[in-house]
Amino acid sequence: MQIPQQMYRRWGKRAFDILCASAALTVLAPAFAILAIAVRVTIGAPALFRQIRGGLDQEPFVILKFRSMTEDRDEAGEILPDAARLSRLGRFLRSTSLDELPELLNVLRGEMSLVGPRPLLTRYQPWYTPEEMQRFSVLPGITGLAQINGRNSLNWEERFQYDVQYAQNYSLLLDLKILFNTVGKVLRREDVHVDTSLTLRSLDEERRAKQQLFSVGGNSVR
Repeated sequence: MQIPQQMYRRWGKRAFDILCASAALTVLAPAFAILAIAVRVTIGAPALFRQIRGGLDQEPFVILKFRSMTEDRDEAGEILPDAARLSRLGRFLRSTSLDELPELLNVLRGEMSLVGPRPLLTRYQPWYTPEEMQRFSVLPGITGLAQINGRNSLNWEERFQYDVQYAQNYSLLLDLKILFNTVGKVLRREDVHVDTSLTLRSLDEERRAKQQLFSVGGNSVR
């Protein structure tokens, strides 16, 4: 019997998240421990990377990931660029999406869902359009509609279109479809750019530049 969409949205999605995340953490506990030790030995402590992201209704929360970068600095003591600090293990973790395994803990804590728009930096909050703000009407996810339709190869506008589409139409069947396709994408390592800073400009920088360009263009017209 198909679960009615409203029933799934009210309590079914949360129950599904808890059941699946608990089962995954139980099965993957040995891998979790091995990866944590490997990260600590090769990259350093702590094994987990913590960063504040925007969640449901833009409420901030601390996302958990396995660390993929060192804290290496130059001779002046300045932190090196991301590409220079990305370790060999870190590249492997990112290319296989294993760095996101600790996010299952965020799911159990109710800060994330298995499926939803990816949680982004809180400094991006002033730069969303009113339509894009709809992405915050649902919990952020480990994977989402954008991730199975291009992932890191998408630009910001394309990502947000998929996020809004998901927020407006999510259901059990859609979540199952996204999870199934995500497994295939991960196994084939499709649409993965290990260092996203080389392929996608940060949202605030991109939109600030467009705003300035528009302002200059407007002034030249006047």
